[in-house]
Amino acid sequence: MPRSRSLWLVSVTMLLATVLASGPVLARDPEELEIGFVPSIETDSLAEDILPLVDYLSESLGMPVKGRVASSYPALVTALHIGRTHIGALPPLGIVQAVDVAGAEVILQSVRFGSPTYHTQFFTNAPEKYCADEPVVNERREAGEMLSFLNCNGTARPFDGALVGPIGLDALQQMERGTSVAFTRAGSSSGYIFPATVFANQGIDPRTDLYAIFADEHDRSVITVCTGEAEIGVSYDDARPDTITDCDVAESVVVFAYGPEIPNDGIAVSGDLSDDLKLRIKQALLDYAETTEGAAVLDAIYNINAFADPDLESLQIIRDAVDKLGYGQ
Repeated sequence: MPRSRSLWLVSVTMLLATVLASGPVLARDPEELEIGFVPSIETDSLAEDILPLVDYLSESLGMPVKGRVASSYPALVTALHIGRTHIGALPPLGIVQAVDVAGAEVILQSVRFGSPTYHTQFFTNAPEKYCADEPVVNERREAGEMLSFLNCNGTARPFDGALVGPIGLDALQQMERGTSVAFTRAGSSSGYIFPATVFANQGIDPRTDLYAIFADEHDRSVITVCTGEAEIGVSYDDARPDTITDCDVAESVVVFAYGPEIPNDGIAVSGDLSDDLKLRIKQALLDYAETTEGAAVLDAIYNINAFADPDLESLQIIRDAVDKLGYGQ
């Protein structure tokens, strides 16, 4: 078992043990709210990006709201349970933990390019090995600028559109035992859990058949492949425009496959808040997403285009993937 995965599992176990040992502490709605986030790229950037949203919620709800950038998803789940944090922006696995362990309630699900789901993208610096066709230029828009990247095996898509995975996964059969693969962190749905299950379904044991590198963040996974430290990398679709590096990502990192669809991240609130306050928080976030400033801020935070009512049944695919990897054992 990779050392970073083992450390993550120990961390989750200890944090969730704290959750289970503690009881609800909120007897009534607090006088001040805290909303928590976890960075997928840069911590410092996220801390600045959330400030306009925090200010809007304070004004809209008529009560002080402060923002918090948590160190990890388990830490944010724990903070939700004990009442330190009242609103959490969480990835799929974090949502499952918040619901199943911390008694939180999911109020919204993120939408990107009209879709409530997303997928892992697999990319490489060896397109001659994993591409069945010639890589094609695929444009992405970042901060109003059009940027060009390379895709193959039918993964090219419009910059403002989405494709439904899986696509191109047969290319993974070209992998050799010991191939270096850059994951993000062991608790990430698109950065480890789902690509690991994809490998397993392809007859590749992610724990013994691969040389796993845990890069921590999605942009770092891209950089790890760009610099040649890993032959294959995984991230959300598409982390390349968000990557800042001197390495030539546009020419060196080619997306060749997409994994199966995963329910998007979402917003969970502490189960101890009153129904009235939960509804007010939900409506405030929906209203904010409809404003020009709000749309820009949510895009900067997590590339969110809109919010929708959550599909709680879709979370089962997360539970099934976690069970397949033995996380619940």
